[in-house]
Amino acid sequence: MKKSIFILGILLTVTSTIFAQNTFTLSSNDLGGEATINEEFDGFGCTGKNQSPQLSWKNAPEGTKSFAITMYDPDAPTGSGWWHWVVFDIPSNSNELASGAGNMKLNLSPKGAIQSLTDYGANGYGGPCPPEGHGLHQYIITVHALKTEKLGLDESTNPAVVGYYLWNNTLAKASIITYYKKTAE
Repeated sequence: MKKSIFILGILLTVTSTIFAQNTFTLSSNDLGGEATINEEFDGFGCTGKNQSPQLSWKNAPEGTKSFAITMYDPDAPTGSGWWHWVVFDIPSNSNELASGAGNMKLNLSPKGAIQSLTDYGANGYGGPCPPEGHGLHQYIITVHALKTEKLGLDESTNPAVVGYYLWNNTLAKASIITYYKKTAE
């Protein structure tokens, strides 16, 4: 009896390890636990480099036809949070965004990807810029595996509408959370 329980325990451990290794995962070579001046916005009283982080993902679910990336601050004092980056229609054969891909002038995002409006009122990446003295804000960066090649939206679509379409088309998602606070200069 003890031998059977021991073998069952080993099988469960091996099986859970195998499945855990195959989950949809988002990672970044640029981000740690806290964002830096590299990611900080350049405007609204912030003086960062406004460089979007490198992102890569793996193990998308079967049936994935495209991807989307969002970056959201639920701690913004707006009543509705703050959308910092919204990218969609990323082709399914892509698994990475290079550092700086959020700067549309650099043309680093995958062909066909659309970077729509942020809550800054501009397209592309808009980094963290919490109000001074407001403490740490969390920035949730999410990759969405989508069941459609195109959302049927364009670069002038606001984040709430994109979010609605993502909600209706997401097969799976994976996130990274990083933190940032503005310090006195």
